[in-house]
Amino acid sequence: MELGYALMRADLTGAASATEVVERLRAFAASAPAEAWIIGWGWDQNDWPQQQFPTTADLDVAFPDRPVWLSRIDGHAGWGNSAALRAAEAVQGARALAGDWQPHGGRIVRDGTAATGVFVDGAMRLVERAIPAPTAAYREEALRRALDAAVRHGLTGVHDMGVSREDLALMRRFADEGRLPLRIDAYADGDRDALADLCAHGLYHHPGGRLQMEGVKLYIDGALGSRGAALLADYSDEPGNRGLLVTDPAAFAIAVVKARDCGVQLATHAIGDRGNRIVLDTYQQALSGSGVRPDPRWRIEHAQVVDPQDIPRFAQLRLIASMQPTHATSDMPRAEDRLGHARLEGAYAWRRFLDLGVPLALGSDFPVEQVDPRLGLLAAVTRQDRAGQPQGGWLPGQKLTAAEALRGFTATAAWAGHDEGEVGRLAPGLRADFVILDRDPLAIPAAGLDELKVKATWVDGQPVYQAD
Repeated sequence: MELGYALMRADLTGAASATEVVERLRAFAASAPAEAWIIGWGWDQNDWPQQQFPTTADLDVAFPDRPVWLSRIDGHAGWGNSAALRAAEAVQGARALAGDWQPHGGRIVRDGTAATGVFVDGAMRLVERAIPAPTAAYREEALRRALDAAVRHGLTGVHDMGVSREDLALMRRFADEGRLPLRIDAYADGDRDALADLCAHGLYHHPGGRLQMEGVKLYIDGALGSRGAALLADYSDEPGNRGLLVTDPAAFAIAVVKARDCGVQLATHAIGDRGNRIVLDTYQQALSGSGVRPDPRWRIEHAQVVDPQDIPRFAQLRLIASMQPTHATSDMPRAEDRLGHARLEGAYAWRRFLDLGVPLALGSDFPVEQVDPRLGLLAAVTRQDRAGQPQGGWLPGQKLTAAEALRGFTATAAWAGHDEGEVGRLAPGLRADFVILDRDPLAIPAAGLDELKVKATWVDGQPVYQAD
């Protein structure tokens, strides 16, 4: 659903300045309903000359009265204008954004006691509660666009992390109507209604075989780009800041045990080394208790910056490292500034995990990154951007071979969803889900992996996309 919403909002990815953001918003607003909020996504202050968070003033000149709310590229920060902040105060209370208080698991960026317009992680909800809910027609169109984008890029299935009860119902209707062109492994959106349904009624499987919910997605910390990833020591470029725990560790432990006792697979977002350690400690405690499902295959999503001493624990606890290769190539221009050189030893450490026998399930994290898996193959094998930089690759000791990368996106990803008996390989008895490419990804130079052309995408032995 987030991909679909992104495809219907103002696209700010790649904008080189706050000024360019405003230019794109003006163009978007010209064709948007006059009374609607202007919603956009994809800005990244790290791509701008000063690399500083923007403010309400950057937006107010162009939009003094119309609320504007813009999600950062990683989804872990939002930026609003003064009209959006006034709307938030009308919902939350006149003093909701004033003073020096900070919400749990979030941060209001301030100039003195005044909110500047940027809200990190849990603080984003202060503004988002004021945004009118999308209509049923809008949500249906968002899902349709997301499904179309996925199959056009060669995806036969996705692990959709953070699906609400309402979103699952919409996907179920699409499945009932034969409108799901790919397979969706849905993971419930935290300790909310969808998880309660799994605990009350059991794991969900649509009879058509293209939709299921067997797991839950939890969060422990924020993201590196907005300095919300929880670190064991200060950010190297912001002394005194060690990031954010978006979920209280005690509440997280309760949710983990609840999911375990319901037989639900755990998948937890953890970016920073402190966040990863808390998840490892909590998982270890829960897995040592009673009621653990045989072969639970618990996952840590991203495992992005891990203390090297903690990496072997993934193997010891039989966890899955669910990682996204393009995160490394997106973050490499600023990762060392954020972390310092020493902490890079456990950052984006695909080879270290794989060499220890840790299952490495690879994905994209769309819409934070692009939906195109070819970009992930390129990043995994070269550790370079699409321009071939840096020469030799960034932290090249962590490169994967093309075969290892392809396996991570296919067979291991299927295994990570308990689906290896159905999909993930071309073998007798498995479903005929496959993509036809113009060339063999195992027989071309690594630098050309992002240029492979998708000729057709097949699911259940039928073409769901064919190129012109």
